[in-house]
Amino acid sequence: MSTTNFETLDQWLNWIESCHPSEIEMGLERLRKVYLAMKLDFGSSRKLIVGGTNGKGSTIAMLDQVLRDQGKTVGCFTSPHFLRYNERIKLAGEPVSDALIIAAFKAIEKVRGETRLTYFEYNTLAALHVFATQQPDVMLLEVGLGGRLDAINIIDADISVVTTVSVDHIDWLGDDREQIGFEKAGIYRAGKPAVCGDPVAPQKLIDYASEIGAQLYLRGRDFNLQQLNIKQPDRQSSASTGWVWQGEAPNGNIRTISGLPEINLPKANAATVIQVLQLLDMLPPPEQLKVSLMRASLTGRMQKKQFDGVEYTLDVAHNPEAAQYLASRLEMSPVSGRTLMVLGMLADKDIDQVLAHLKPVVDRWFLASLAVPRGQSSDQLVEKLNGLGVAVDSQAAYGTVQEALAAVKTSLLPGDRVIVAGSFFTVSDALTALNMDN
Repeated sequence: MSTTNFETLDQWLNWIESCHPSEIEMGLERLRKVYLAMKLDFGSSRKLIVGGTNGKGSTIAMLDQVLRDQGKTVGCFTSPHFLRYNERIKLAGEPVSDALIIAAFKAIEKVRGETRLTYFEYNTLAALHVFATQQPDVMLLEVGLGGRLDAINIIDADISVVTTVSVDHIDWLGDDREQIGFEKAGIYRAGKPAVCGDPVAPQKLIDYASEIGAQLYLRGRDFNLQQLNIKQPDRQSSASTGWVWQGEAPNGNIRTISGLPEINLPKANAATVIQVLQLLDMLPPPEQLKVSLMRASLTGRMQKKQFDGVEYTLDVAHNPEAAQYLASRLEMSPVSGRTLMVLGMLADKDIDQVLAHLKPVVDRWFLASLAVPRGQSSDQLVEKLNGLGVAVDSQAAYGTVQEALAAVKTSLLPGDRVIVAGSFFTVSDALTALNMDN
């Protein structure tokens, strides 16, 4: 069947998945040829690119919420999706229609010629086509992998953000944090604001920004947050927490915002968000900012859902930094019962370190195999836990996430909580299974 005869989004997606022999092919030359041929015009839309090892999704989610609460129209391009492809391209907080995506794919095919594109390159061009036709006030574009050679770097952003820099995707980016920082800094642009939310920015990232003449704003130097513990004079004399942000404006003035609330997404990323909003000249009054940050949420990031009266926390934590954050959040929120962990991971992740961070906060492990090319088997996860000295009777292996969740349900006691983590694939499978059962 010719692509011109495809009538459904599923038909298009199935065909696109078969178009390129590799899932990833780094480099922009093939993509640039097609992009230029599409002649996309974004009008007055402000363009932001967000890269980094962890925190890209939560940074975009908070920016999206704060901007939309000010009445701005916002387009978001993120990946991967959990249940529907349309989740990758959002306008005004909602996934776009099949019709808009199909129109974008048709526009790509009209000019692609013999150039072969990967699945993610099709995704990127489709999102850009949607935003060119819909003209949102702000475009929030997430880097898929690295930065310098990632497909979204075809765009010259008005502001570029690197959230954190850690060792991940070593097959593509290497195992050296300095080199990874250089790759991620490739989204920075000469003469444009460049933000880095990592508290210890790699020197190569700093040097690259200086070499090209980007206006670099570093966490810890140009903006920062301070956590406060304040005793409240109420009847229970309970302790509450708050935090303060301070950052530099383009004119050099220093601004301080105090009394910021506890939020569901990482405060470190919120600090980066506030700095970006200030550079955009779209920072709302403090009280409105506080409400928006509290409202912001993201699928698969400390996402709490109730099923059959049991609270499940879904978090994609798949590398050591993310696992450490998840463990710290669990430590800060103890429960009367046990913490049951459904974990599935990809084999190319630093599994040993992830397990080491989670081990102190998990009472019982339900390990799941992931049925994807890079999926780690549950038996191999068992071996790694054994190596860490985890008791044999506190862990079990299952063939799928769905089977692990079914075992959890038969093991629950009053006061227990369930955590699902380890991969986007794990959380996606869990959402599918839990929604089917309820």
